[in-house]
Amino acid sequence: MVTSMSRDADPQAITDALAAAIDAFNEEGYGIPTREDEIDSDAEWKTQLTKACRLLAAIEHISRQGFYTAAIELCFGATERSVEAYALAEGGDELNDFHDHTTCYDRATELGLLSDTTTRELRRLYDTNRTDSYYGGRRPTEQQAETMQQLAESVHEYVTNQIREGGVCVCNNID
Repeated sequence: MVTSMSRDADPQAITDALAAAIDAFNEEGYGIPTREDEIDSDAEWKTQLTKACRLLAAIEHISRQGFYTAAIELCFGATERSVEAYALAEGGDELNDFHDHTTCYDRATELGLLSDTTTRELRRLYDTNRTDSYYGGRRPTEQQAETMQQLAESVHEYVTNQIREGGVCVCNNID
């Protein structure tokens, strides 16, 4: 039998941290927010593309330190953000059209960015391995992290070259 605690019984450190996080996301109580400089917020597609750039930079940093689980997670995110950027820029999509982690792959096929075969394999990779890596009992490997990084970088570079308006990718500007 599970007993539920009243909120008053929750550890103060958790409730305080939760309240602070909510305030931070609501941009309340912390003065003028310090934003991530490299994220371009002029248009939704630019935001998604530059978020992918930043995720790729983080992957480069942490993968060298053996954080394979985190690197794999970020690789899936970078791949998603890149493909979403294309759909937003070239397909007329809106950000709220992407309600799950695999809609972007369907749009990649519909817009002719990638073949049905490739997007089906990307979905399968996500559905099978991301879920197992995150929730399953397997321990991610260096090889998995490295190959996912190669995939995320390849998708990002390809997408960047397919978007008509260039000059947005900041990957070469990041240390």
